[in-house]
Amino acid sequence: MKKKWTSEELEILEEMSEAYTPKQIAYRLRRRGYHRTTLAVHKKLYALGYAARPTLDNYSCNQIAQALSLNPCTVAKWVKRGWLKAIRRSATNYLVKSRDLKRFFKNPPQSIRKRIAKIDPQVVRYLVG
Repeated sequence: MKKKWTSEELEILEEMSEAYTPKQIAYRLRRRGYHRTTLAVHKKLYALGYAARPTLDNYSCNQIAQALSLNPCTVAKWVKRGWLKAIRRSATNYLVKSRDLKRFFKNPPQSIRKRIAKIDPQVVRYLVG
């Protein structure tokens, strides 16, 4: 019998999907009182459009926005306009590779060059390595 995923479980899954394997996520869910198998976590990640492998050198729009002190919608707009190359992970999430972020900061679009120039270089170095 299938047990429906709760919104709390889905939030936890989304938070952990980029840093942990399905086995690690299942273990952490059990520690929080939820009972999901590794297979169930893997299938749900797949159904939501997430990769089963953690992505350590990649960033979500939220992570980039948080580091740059911007609104996440701003970063998502850059992706939608084609200024920042990204992979669609789900209906509302994008995955930006470190090298694409580096390319974006080296050659930003003319209309936002001044805004990008105001960003602390240390933060940019932290993001792109």
